[in-house]
Amino acid sequence: MPVQPSSRTVLADWFREHATTLTTLDPEQPLDDLEGLREIVGDARVVAVGEGAHFVEEFSRARQRVLRFLAERCGFTVFAMEFGFSEAFPLDRWLRGEGDDGDLANVSRAAAEWGAADLMRWLRHHNRTSAHPLRFAGIDVPEAGGALRPALEPVADYLREVDPDALRLVETALEVSDRFLRGCGSGAAAGPAWAGLPEPEQNELTATLARLLLRLRAAEPLYVSHSGRRRFDIARRRVEAACHTDYMFQAMHALLSGRGLTADLSVREVYMAESVRWHLERAEPGARIVLAAHNSHIHKTEMQFPGGLTALPMGQHLQRMLGPDYRTVALVHTADHVPEMYPDQSAAVGFTLADARLEPGEPGSVEGALTDAGLAGRITLTDLRHSPRDAQGRPLLHSIRSQSSSLSTPVPEAFDAVIAVPTVTRDRTVRF
Repeated sequence: MPVQPSSRTVLADWFREHATTLTTLDPEQPLDDLEGLREIVGDARVVAVGEGAHFVEEFSRARQRVLRFLAERCGFTVFAMEFGFSEAFPLDRWLRGEGDDGDLANVSRAAAEWGAADLMRWLRHHNRTSAHPLRFAGIDVPEAGGALRPALEPVADYLREVDPDALRLVETALEVSDRFLRGCGSGAAAGPAWAGLPEPEQNELTATLARLLLRLRAAEPLYVSHSGRRRFDIARRRVEAACHTDYMFQAMHALLSGRGLTADLSVREVYMAESVRWHLERAEPGARIVLAAHNSHIHKTEMQFPGGLTALPMGQHLQRMLGPDYRTVALVHTADHVPEMYPDQSAAVGFTLADARLEPGEPGSVEGALTDAGLAGRITLTDLRHSPRDAQGRPLLHSIRSQSSSLSTPVPEAFDAVIAVPTVTRDRTVRF
C-alpha cells in the first residue's frame, strides 16, 4: 500500500502550487500582481484587510497597495479603520483636502503618534491626485477604550444647540471620567485607572451615560427636527461609544486581574461591527468599504486564545450581518521576531512595546506551511477558500500567528485569503 503524504507535506505542496508571488510592497508601483484579489473579493460590499501585529511597517505598506487596488480597480469608495468613530470625522475632512499638509498632528494626535502617520499622508495625497478618492470612516470606541472626551465633547456641543437642559448629563460624565482618565491613552491603561475610582463614582458614571443615551432615544423626534437626521445619528452613535467604553473599563480591569468573563471584551467588537454597518447604511448608493483592523478583529469565527480566553470578534458579527458581502484578507509574516505589547501599568498607554523572538511556524500553521513550501523569503498572496482538508472535512490549516502567540483556529473559515511578507520592521512613526 502506498504511503500517504503527511499533512505538512500536503500543505507545503498546496502553497507551492497556489501562492502568487507579489513583486513589491511599494504602494506607488503598478498593481497588476494583485489581480488575484479580484476574484477573491467578488461583489462583496466590505473587504477587511488585517495585520498579524500592530506597529509593523510592512503591514502598513501592504495595506496601502491593497487599498489602492481595491479603490482603483474594484470600485471601493470608503476606507474604514480600527480608529475612533468620533475622532474620524475631522480626520476625514483633512484627508479630503481641508487645511494644510502639515496639520495631521493637530487634526488627529492618535493618527500622528500611533503608527498611522505615513498611511494618512499617503491617503491625503491619493485623494488629491487619484480619480478614485476615498472617504475615511472610524469604527472604534474612543482611543481603543482609553478615553471618553473624544466622543462626549462633540455631544456637549450638539446638546448646547438642541437640548441645553440635558447638557448636565455630559458634564457629569466628563467630571467623573476626568478623575481617572487623564493621560491614559488606551484601554490597557484605563482599566486599572478606573479600578482606583470609588465604587459609587464608577456607578455614577455608568448611570449617567445610560440616562444620556435614553434621553437621546426619547427625544429623537425633537432633536431631528432641530438638527437633521445625520447630526442626530452621529451624536447618538457617539453616546453609544461612551457607553461601550464605560463597560470596557470594568472588563479590561477584570481581564488584567485574572477575573475576566467569557467574551467580556467583545463589547468593543460588536460596537465596531455595528459601526461598519452604520457607515454602510449611510453611505452613497453602491458604496463599498475597505476595512483595516488587526487579524483578531476581522476574524470570521469565535476565537480561543491561550489561557482559555474566548473572543467573539468583529468579523464574526459582520459575517452574521453581511454573509457573503463580507470578505477577509489576513496579513502575516514569516520573520523570527515581531513588536509585542507587554502590559506595563507604569507606562502612559498601559503597555511597553518591545521586540519578541518567535519560534519557527508550527506544522499546520500558515507560517509553517509557507516556510515548508520555500516561500518564506517572498511576498505572497494565497486564496485560502479551497485549501486542503482532512478526511473529516477539517482544514489542515489550523493555526496562525497573532502578535507573538500562535492562535489555534480553522484558518480557511476565518479568512478568505492571506498576504504574507518575509520581514518585520517596527513602524518608525510610533510616538508613545
